[in-house]
Amino acid sequence: MASPAPALSFDRTFLPQTGEPVVLAEGITRITAPNASAYTFTGTNSFLLGHERLALVDPGPDDAAHMAALLRAIAGRPVAAIILTHTHRDHSALAARLGRTLDAPLWFGGRHRLSRPLRRFERNPIRRSCDWDLVPDRTLVDGESITAGDMAASVHTTPGHCANHLAFAIGSDLLSGDHVMGWNSTLVSVPDGSMADYFASLDKVIALPQRRYLPAHGGPIADGRAYATALRAHRQLRNAQVIAAVEAGASSIAALVAAIYPDQPLPVRLAARMTITAHVEYLESLGQLTVRRGPFGTRIMK
Repeated sequence: MASPAPALSFDRTFLPQTGEPVVLAEGITRITAPNASAYTFTGTNSFLLGHERLALVDPGPDDAAHMAALLRAIAGRPVAAIILTHTHRDHSALAARLGRTLDAPLWFGGRHRLSRPLRRFERNPIRRSCDWDLVPDRTLVDGESITAGDMAASVHTTPGHCANHLAFAIGSDLLSGDHVMGWNSTLVSVPDGSMADYFASLDKVIALPQRRYLPAHGGPIADGRAYATALRAHRQLRNAQVIAAVEAGASSIAALVAAIYPDQPLPVRLAARMTITAHVEYLESLGQLTVRRGPFGTRIMK
């Protein structure tokens, strides 16, 4: 008999020390940006990798104070590359300007793209949060080994939160971006993201040897693989809740959100609407739900 998945427990006790360099391991330093919000928690974590020669992962928002904090932490050392986990603007908006300042190329998983084409009458609800115009100087691909500053790292494609999301393995640590975060479950908003891809990427990182995860929001996850396993079970539970609500009579996204998140505040309900839509699309792809879409809304049936 398979062991039950560990219970999912979010950790919101993280103290970001905003703007200050925090050494997490030999050659890995975190600087948290001052862009705290309901969607970014305490702010975006930027990471400096290396010793005498550096790489910068996720420079974050286009914020003058954060740029000054990064430059202080870099302290005149050469930056070989600015690397992105993905091209949502809370991670990437500063990349082009900082790249010019540091004369550093941009490395990431290709231009921002949707996980699937837009349907008729459909709009991408997070389109303004995406960095559509940013072009990589080097497109990173799955499984390749790179030198990040003077550190060895391996690249792992982890689509789901968005199509070009990457994670980076450095020794026993995994820079997990927004794919796995300890403070909350990850927003998956179709068509920018994909729940099917998200499940596959969870399986992928669980199979990697790296134990500690360093996410782009919030603090380190000591046992990342166990946490990702619990996160996967949480998403499967949400699938079951969606099916149960449809069987009980919910036939729209709004009705599903009301049934599953009855007492949550507005920001949570807005995020929930996007993620529930992704769950419905995933269950439709498995043949477990039938969905009728039109200009006036969506009807969901078992």
